[in-house]
Amino acid sequence: MSEESAPPRRHEFTEGLYGWITHTDIASADPAATKAWCAKVLPGWTFKPSFPMPGGGEMHLFAYSEQGGGGIRPVNPPETPGSIPYVHVPDAQAAYDRAIREGAEEMMSPTRVMEGVTVAIVRAPGGVAIGFSGP
Repeated sequence: MSEESAPPRRHEFTEGLYGWITHTDIASADPAATKAWCAKVLPGWTFKPSFPMPGGGEMHLFAYSEQGGGGIRPVNPPETPGSIPYVHVPDAQAAYDRAIREGAEEMMSPTRVMEGVTVAIVRAPGGVAIGFSGP
C-alpha cells in the first residue's frame, strides 16, 4: 500500500491509563545506533517498523509492555540528546494550561500529531521536561 493510499494513523486512548507514563520520547544524535543498542541490552523491548519524520530522520517505535513504549528520534537542534516522559491525560490542552498556571514554562504548545492524539511539553519547576499526550 502506498503512503498516499494508506489510511491516516489514529490512536484511541485508554481511560484506565490516565496519569501513567505511556510514552517516552528518546532524542538521539544517532537514532539507529541507539535503537540497535536498546534491542541488544534492554530485555523485553520490541520494535515496530520505523517511519519517516517531518524534517528528516526516522522515528523508531518501541514497546516494553502492552501499556508503555515510545520512540527514538533524531535530536532537534538546539536540543541535546535526552528523553521526555509523556503522561497519558484525558485532555492535553487542559493539562498543558494547568501546568503553565502552576509555574511550568512552555516548551511545545499542544500540537495534534495524528487523529486522536495531541501532545504538549512543559518545563516543570526544577527544569524537568514533561510531556502530555491525550485527545
